[in-house]
Amino acid sequence: MSKTLLVGLLFAAISLAPAQDRERRGSQRGDERIVKEVRHELVMLPYYSVFDDLSYKVEGGTVTLFGAVTRPTLKSDAENVVKKIEGVERVVNNIEVLPVSPNDDTIRRAVYRAIYSQPGLDTYSLRAVPTIHIIVKNGNVTLTGAVANQGDKDRAGIAANGVSGAFSVTNNIQVDR
Repeated sequence: MSKTLLVGLLFAAISLAPAQDRERRGSQRGDERIVKEVRHELVMLPYYSVFDDLSYKVEGGTVTLFGAVTRPTLKSDAENVVKKIEGVERVVNNIEVLPVSPNDDTIRRAVYRAIYSQPGLDTYSLRAVPTIHIIVKNGNVTLTGAVANQGDKDRAGIAANGVSGAFSVTNNIQVDR
């Protein structure tokens, strides 16, 4: 290989590296913006409640939605608002619609009262969408969301376990650091 060709290839590689870095940083900033906008749009959905759980993953222009909701319209509403965000090219909607069940509705209300009537945990209910979410499917309770400390997570789990009619309780609440 000639020295001229080698120097030319080296120069091309050096000049392309900053462009690739800029592109990578630009796409990271774009993903961060999309993450913030997706979160905002999902939280602002009119029928999103403490009995629904929505989460998402952003990879490039693809947003994947996860979770469980009590209303089929909430699943489609979530997909529709995310599709309208600038930079979102594709939405994969893996949100589960929970089955209609009067028994599950009774358990939902009882778990809500058990958790949010606890001193200290009641402050989590003061937000537009409370931070502890209660998902009930076929009598099985799953707690999701976030709390300030391990004690609050444990107290929420104990309160939910004390509800009559619930077959099991899974405590997936995250503790903020």
